[in-house]
Amino acid sequence: MTKKEIAEKPQHSPYMQQYLRIKAEHPTTLLFFRMGDFYELFFEDAEKASRLLGITLTARGTSNGNPIKMAGVPFHAVDQYLAKLVKLGESIAICEQIGDPATSKGPVERKVMRVITPGTLSDSDLLPEKSEQPLLALYSTTQRKTVTIGMAWLSMASGVLKLMEFSTDAENADTRLKHELERIAPAEILLPGNVNDLFNEFAFVKNTTVPDWHFDITHGTKALYEQLNVAALTGFGAENLTAAIGAAGALLLYAQSTQGKGLQHVRTLTVETENEFIGLDAATRRNLELTETIRGQDANSGTLFSLLDHCRTAMGSRLLRHWLHHARRDQTVARARHAAINALMRADASTGISSTLASVPDVERITTRIALQSARPRDLAGMRGGLQQLPSLRAYVSMCNKDADAPLLKAIHDALATPSECLDLVERSIAMEPAAMVRDGGVIARGYDAELDELRGLSENAGQFLVDLETRERARTGINNLRVEYNKVHGFYIEVTHGQTDKVPDDYRRRQTLKNAERYITPELKAFEDKALSAQERALSREKYLYDQVLQQMAQHIGTLQNIAHALAQLDTLAALTEHALRHNWSMPQLVAEPMIKIEQGRHPVVENHIERFIANDCLLSDESKLLLITGPNMGGKSTYMRQVALITLLAYIGSFVPAESATIGPIDRIFTRIGAADDLAGGRSTFMVEMTESAAILNGATENSLVLMDEVGRGTSTFDGLALAWAIAKHLIDTTRSFTLFATHYFELTQLPEVHSSAANVHLSAVEHKDKIVFLHAVEAGPASQSYGLQVAQLAGVPQAVIRAARKHLASLEASSMQTTPQFDLFADPGMAATVADDEISVPVSAIEEALVSINPDALSPRDALDALYRLKELSNQHKE
Repeated sequence: MTKKEIAEKPQHSPYMQQYLRIKAEHPTTLLFFRMGDFYELFFEDAEKASRLLGITLTARGTSNGNPIKMAGVPFHAVDQYLAKLVKLGESIAICEQIGDPATSKGPVERKVMRVITPGTLSDSDLLPEKSEQPLLALYSTTQRKTVTIGMAWLSMASGVLKLMEFSTDAENADTRLKHELERIAPAEILLPGNVNDLFNEFAFVKNTTVPDWHFDITHGTKALYEQLNVAALTGFGAENLTAAIGAAGALLLYAQSTQGKGLQHVRTLTVETENEFIGLDAATRRNLELTETIRGQDANSGTLFSLLDHCRTAMGSRLLRHWLHHARRDQTVARARHAAINALMRADASTGISSTLASVPDVERITTRIALQSARPRDLAGMRGGLQQLPSLRAYVSMCNKDADAPLLKAIHDALATPSECLDLVERSIAMEPAAMVRDGGVIARGYDAELDELRGLSENAGQFLVDLETRERARTGINNLRVEYNKVHGFYIEVTHGQTDKVPDDYRRRQTLKNAERYITPELKAFEDKALSAQERALSREKYLYDQVLQQMAQHIGTLQNIAHALAQLDTLAALTEHALRHNWSMPQLVAEPMIKIEQGRHPVVENHIERFIANDCLLSDESKLLLITGPNMGGKSTYMRQVALITLLAYIGSFVPAESATIGPIDRIFTRIGAADDLAGGRSTFMVEMTESAAILNGATENSLVLMDEVGRGTSTFDGLALAWAIAKHLIDTTRSFTLFATHYFELTQLPEVHSSAANVHLSAVEHKDKIVFLHAVEAGPASQSYGLQVAQLAGVPQAVIRAARKHLASLEASSMQTTPQFDLFADPGMAATVADDEISVPVSAIEEALVSINPDALSPRDALDALYRLKELSNQHKE
């Protein structure tokens, strides 16, 4: 509805006309319209809110003869409703009363003060405590067949602004972009109005479309200059990132509009590059269970993050999560963290640091709310308590620096210097236990402002005045049960019960009649009421003014507070990793320039905590041994072994100690995993299609510095196809990609690979059989496994004994009739298959006709089925001749 259409609807009340006018400016956003003590929603917004929030849908007034649907929530409880809506991906415009109802003629003036969207949250009640929810803008340009994609993203709760730009061919653009979005995990994506098919792929987060001109590069450059208070972007390395600068312009404009004010806490810019971090695609993050379970759900246990998160602050937990998803390829970063953890261990300081940090609030997010002028009194009280802990924390860090070379700890020590002026301000101004909201009073400390103290004195002395007045009036009137009281509705009054009213003096004026009493006011009491109530209102108004002044003064220290927050987060994360390493006997890894992964007595960091006795194993990958072919029974530990190698490698690069006796690791650029079986029904992809898609991504993206985990490749199709694919993929990884590869398989035929490729080696997970039962030893030993133990595992799973006996009988028959020269390892393989392995090909002598004949059971065929089978054999015969 346009403004003109609204103006032409005189049947609407003035309030409803005001609502419609404001709603027209926010057509796609739920409008919370403040009316007294409630936020009201109307029309379609009311229906939607009623459905999503489970609140009552009612009606108020009419429009074109139809009732206007309405729903509402109390203003003092709005946060819980906002949190639910944001979690559902909704955006909300908060429209406040900014006029004075006492002086307003017609509707009170109202204005949208802020817009709440999933990517622009700063309120602690709306944000997840241990993860970021960035807002990201995307912009692309195309020149011939090259696509340049620019990204800008901002964490509103921390003020961190980042840019990235990359160019790729049109065919690979979507895959490349998807990898980056999986890494950044934005809560909301801004797209240009003429959004193309490339960006339409990403419907897994909230997409918001804004006008194309918001992405103008000239506008973006100017916006960054103003935001960062600079005259050039050269110092940030961003001067040539035109597409990313365009995205940044749209991002800043949108973020500022949602907050209704500037972004004082966004003070610097970071440019990320394609090769800065160890690449992890979505399948790898899921398979390694870094911060989510393998089913894609956040979990409080069972993930690497939940295992390591001994952090005492939310800042530390968020930084730990960031490190797990952003392991840097640059080994110097990890080495600095290793040195810091080693120093904390030697000084035995992690416990003291952790206990001190337990008294530190979320300084990072409180700083943001100070910058946005939305910090609450208890935020400032928490900030005060946190700043008061800085001297103790510096003392602990100094103790660690005495006998250790840990540059990272020295930098943290310097950043934790107490900001005396800022701390003095908050100590003097904020009460020890302030009220939750400024409107409740009791926020500003006594002694901070003489005028406020005087006004409070007038209000607080009311109690004694009323006691004295009551005593005097009882003596003057002779009414022994006379009471002087106060309530918010009627103010101060003198209450006299019926039967005593004949004793009331002439200067008493009736204020209210009750069933059993009369209430009066006297000139003296009226004068005191005016003075006391006026003092109370003036005290609240003065307190609000002083609090706003404190926030503005605190805003001058935002840069310092942000540095302190980052140092606290680093110290917390390092202390948590130190604590875990000490508790579980982890060791410091060695990062070297030579290509290798050498792990001695390695353990899976999560699994070792869930079983009584974990069997540690070695792993050696080098230029001479690039691929380990892993065989062994199901449940024997192949997947666990593969994952632990990847996790130890990743932990080493995030700067953590590792669960191993020793670990020496060379350069790593990406980690790929192809583990497990899962379909994508919504995307129209079968289990085998998912498997091949992930395999294709590995073969196209892996390099000689990549770590590749391949588990059971080719199992989703027929035996011959699967074996041929597994052979070809393994051979490509050996000859062409030359990546460090752990290749688990049940195709025993593949164990001949090391005979023709010297850089491949066989290992197996050992197991022993006793009286048709299996015992898994979980130990990695050289050479291929002797058998698959499939029937024994099926028996453990509870398959009926009759089925096991029938399978065992059929297996004996298959093995007896098999033409293979090597033991049959795969119970799902065709018994007639005999694979002859050569360097470049795999030949299968069994013809398609013979295979079709074997599958026919003449006794079970109907005449029509028999005729169809005959035609099929005829067709195969013709194909064979051709």
